[in-house]
Amino acid sequence: MSQPSRVNQLSITVIAKECLPGNVKTRLTPPLEPAQGAALAQSSLSQTLRTVRKLPAQQRLLIFDGTPTSVDREGFTVVPQGSGGLDARLAAICSAVTGPLLIVGMDTPQLDAAALQPLLSDWSGDSAEYDAWFGPADDGGFWALALATPDPELILGVPMSSADTGRVQLARLEAAGLTVGTLPALRDVDYFNDAQYVASQCPGSEFANYVEALNVEMANSQGVNR
Repeated sequence: MSQPSRVNQLSITVIAKECLPGNVKTRLTPPLEPAQGAALAQSSLSQTLRTVRKLPAQQRLLIFDGTPTSVDREGFTVVPQGSGGLDARLAAICSAVTGPLLIVGMDTPQLDAAALQPLLSDWSGDSAEYDAWFGPADDGGFWALALATPDPELILGVPMSSADTGRVQLARLEAAGLTVGTLPALRDVDYFNDAQYVASQCPGSEFANYVEALNVEMANSQGVNR
């Protein structure tokens, strides 16, 4: 009897935090007000969760700092984030999960099944080509990390939120002897110009519609203040 594929055993985790004004996406301010930045972050998170709900997985975990909305909880097991830096919190996920693991964040609402298709295809068969999959971000970080055999030592100590985070993380995987597949590069939403670009990549989505509403609101505000 053949063993279940990695996809059939897959845990998909979304690491995120409560979208409170002044607590998330502070680099969106200015031009946005803190409440607008928080609402945009919530839109990004909710859209990411909707995408993940549609992906094949054995379980879906929301690794959360704060209290998620009732809508965001649907289809997920909510687990409080651990303490420490981001590397320690990601490593804790590896310790908590048995079997193949995919970690994504809340900052790439343009994420869709197509972006993950190389991973899903590779891990759907009886034998997989890659031990890990890496999704680089345009800012030098990464938006996705998938490990067939999660090991906290593969992440712990990697400097996060720096221009070479992705390079160091990828080197760590390769130094461990893993074969690593590469997913498409995506842009994180850090600044409002990022949000505008990302919105253009997912037209008609809740996120894109909210960005457009913000553009109109700011244009109207500038007109009034002239």
